[in-house]
Amino acid sequence: MMHAPLGFGPQEVLGEMTELGRKSLTAIDALSRIDVDDIHIGASPKEAVWSQDRVTLYRYTPVVDNPKPVPLLISYALVNRPYMVDLQEDRSLVRSLLEQGLDVYLIDWGYPTRADRWLTLEDYIEGYLGGCVDAVRTASGQDAIHLLGICQGGAFSLCYASLHPEKLKSLITMVAPVDFHAGEPEERGILNVWAQHMDIDAMVDAMGNIPGDFMNLGFVMLKPFQLNVAKYAGLLEVAHDERKLRNFLRMEKWIFDSPDQAGEAYREFLKDFYQQNKLIKGEVEIGGRQVDLGAVTMPVLNVYAELDHLVPPASSKALAEHVGTDDYEELTYPVGHIGMYVSAKVQGTLPKALVAWLDERS
Repeated sequence: MMHAPLGFGPQEVLGEMTELGRKSLTAIDALSRIDVDDIHIGASPKEAVWSQDRVTLYRYTPVVDNPKPVPLLISYALVNRPYMVDLQEDRSLVRSLLEQGLDVYLIDWGYPTRADRWLTLEDYIEGYLGGCVDAVRTASGQDAIHLLGICQGGAFSLCYASLHPEKLKSLITMVAPVDFHAGEPEERGILNVWAQHMDIDAMVDAMGNIPGDFMNLGFVMLKPFQLNVAKYAGLLEVAHDERKLRNFLRMEKWIFDSPDQAGEAYREFLKDFYQQNKLIKGEVEIGGRQVDLGAVTMPVLNVYAELDHLVPPASSKALAEHVGTDDYEELTYPVGHIGMYVSAKVQGTLPKALVAWLDERS
């Protein structure tokens, strides 16, 4: 007598296929009834207060009568849109910070065009980031402000803090890469390993700006099964719940809203940071000046994710060995890179921890 492999008989297989078909039809029907243009991202009101080229500085509308006097400026990565920090009302780092009395500003790097092909890291760090810092200092009447740098924005913020320590009251880095060669090869993350073998010059010379779709393909291939199969299989399980379905679509909208990368800045960042690891060596040069992490003398809080596949924990934790401040602290969560923004547990504790740390230094 023959037995079905693994104990699955024809009836069980047929039942699973029937159930999968039912869930698929439910999902198709639910998706057809949602207007994609009605999927809004960015829950908190804000006002543009400064701009230059494609870059816009926003100030979020305070939700308390008397916000804290020292404002916080958020610098996100170039590769994704910064509204991840204000994704929706119940999952918004910005909203939580506002409710605790912070005066919050955000840099929107915009969408580079072919005209921006020759922008360099100096343009982004000294020009745009520096311009935003000065605009916030002027608006608030403060000589020095708080700066929160996230992911690549954290690396940019470290460079700026090294060159202009007098303008920052404190620095918070979140899931920010510092040592791009930290740990054993198997601990460095696939992205760091891949970058070592990229012919950056050929890519930029051929394409000019690096297309956002190209970047997205690379990120998806870091976890091909999870991000191409498992994620959409999971969609079938929540399709009956419109709130969860809208949350899924909101996240998808953010993931695939990827700006192109300005060619020269991309070339510099990949070669100097990923391939040659110049940040911790003190060899990054911005506008003719060397970036020395030892010159980062303001208080520093380093927040990292233990399960981060894009910025391995060892890369972030290396910061402790290189900054010049005596006031250095770390805060860690057992989540992945994106979980730092959307995890309910993180959102329930992280904003309070950030504000408490800032209050002690204001």
